[in-house]
Amino acid sequence: MPRTLNEIFGRSVAPARLGKAPLVLIDCQNDYLSGPLALAGIEAAVEAAGRLLDAARTRGSKVIHVVQRGAASGLFDLDGPGGAIIDRLAPWAGESVVVKTRPNGFSETTLLAELGSSGGEIIVAGFMTHNCVSSTARAALDFGFLPTVAADATATRDLPVQGSIVTAADLQKAELAALADRHAVVVDVAELTAG
Repeated sequence: MPRTLNEIFGRSVAPARLGKAPLVLIDCQNDYLSGPLALAGIEAAVEAAGRLLDAARTRGSKVIHVVQRGAASGLFDLDGPGGAIIDRLAPWAGESVVVKTRPNGFSETTLLAELGSSGGEIIVAGFMTHNCVSSTARAALDFGFLPTVAADATATRDLPVQGSIVTAADLQKAELAALADRHAVVVDVAELTAG
């Protein structure tokens, strides 16, 4: 039976706790709802992220929205409708918005400062699983955080490679498995919001 690196090395990992751990929502922007970057299963992922966001707010977790800034009139134009945060996941007054230009949410941004002293736990959700979610979760480990990725509150898309297509479903499963090997705890929203 395969085991994760965490299991092989005897590392005990547990999901972050809502109310203690900050929630980092990554690139929950309209450009992922339709058009060239439409994600497979986006509606269900937004609904799951919405439930997670509601629970985080109810339990007093700090909420940080990370957004991708693109070129004017292009994808992720923060002044256009595509770059806007999806209505269901829009920030409330007092919630931080961190603007990034690279996949890694920590790269040349204020995310690390916004997280402050959170006890090493953060919860991550958003889009795309294989790109910005993965890059940010992996970087979080380098900064001393053990991220918990809310699997069903993430989504990705089909990708071409070497003349074939990797389906979004296969890519999603592979990326979450890779993160769970060492870089993150991977659970569904229901587990995070239980209790």
